[in-house]
Amino acid sequence: MADATPTLLRRRLGTILKTMRMRAGLNLADAAKLLDLYGAPSLSKIENGKHRPPDLDKFFAVYGVEDADRIAETQEIAKLANSSRQYALYTQYRDVIRSPFADFMELEEIATRTDAYGALVIPGLLQTVDYAHAVIEGSSVWKTMREVRAFAELRMKRQGILVHNAESDRPPLTLRCVLDEACLRREVGGRGVLRGQLEHLLTVSMQPNIELQVLPFAAGAHTGINGAYTVFNFHVGEPVVAVEPLAKSIYLEEDAHVVRYAIAFEHLQAQALDPEMSRDFIRRIAKETQ
Repeated sequence: MADATPTLLRRRLGTILKTMRMRAGLNLADAAKLLDLYGAPSLSKIENGKHRPPDLDKFFAVYGVEDADRIAETQEIAKLANSSRQYALYTQYRDVIRSPFADFMELEEIATRTDAYGALVIPGLLQTVDYAHAVIEGSSVWKTMREVRAFAELRMKRQGILVHNAESDRPPLTLRCVLDEACLRREVGGRGVLRGQLEHLLTVSMQPNIELQVLPFAAGAHTGINGAYTVFNFHVGEPVVAVEPLAKSIYLEEDAHVVRYAIAFEHLQAQALDPEMSRDFIRRIAKETQ
């Protein structure tokens, strides 16, 4: 069996199975024998997310797992980890997707709610194509205009998760977003592009699944002062935080880290203008760009 890419979800499934094994008091070799696997290395690859577990029911039986909720949660995570739908865009745009961003796309695809703080630029799910093109080109990460155009196109297609998917009957992602005033005033792409972006924010903020708030400069110091981040929430499993420094995204899964960012987002919401006041604020800035 060829090693699969150890995506974040597959690693999460592997960690769950490892925890079950350790609670059962079994080492790798003994557990592999009971599971009829090809030794400890085979089981180790499953626990590291490189191989898919061949029969989850057998794992539950060998590890003595009887809790129905725990079994259902593990089965759901396995289903999501093995799903091919989140790889469709990755396959199409693999030439312009950096490896860490593949994890981000996977989390975005399976999340039920995303809480995002935009510190310097509008988050990708809310960008217009012109604004996205300007952001991507300005980052200097992509070396050719073909790559810039392709990644901007990918960003637009990612926004499909914000609307109902009739084919899969999947409900739209719930997005709660707090935007620093700096996002609204930075003339990315010029005043015309910024004005189009602000008008787009006013339009999408009326969708019932999108809650948009503005954090004005007058709010002073706040819990997002160290930069942008996203908290992904799922139907099953614990949330994951993506922190976005300059070079790459960092994914945090430990409870202490996740709780810290979740609480920080609640504080940001409390300091920010409410959704209606935020729309009024955006309208005023949009008029200034005319």
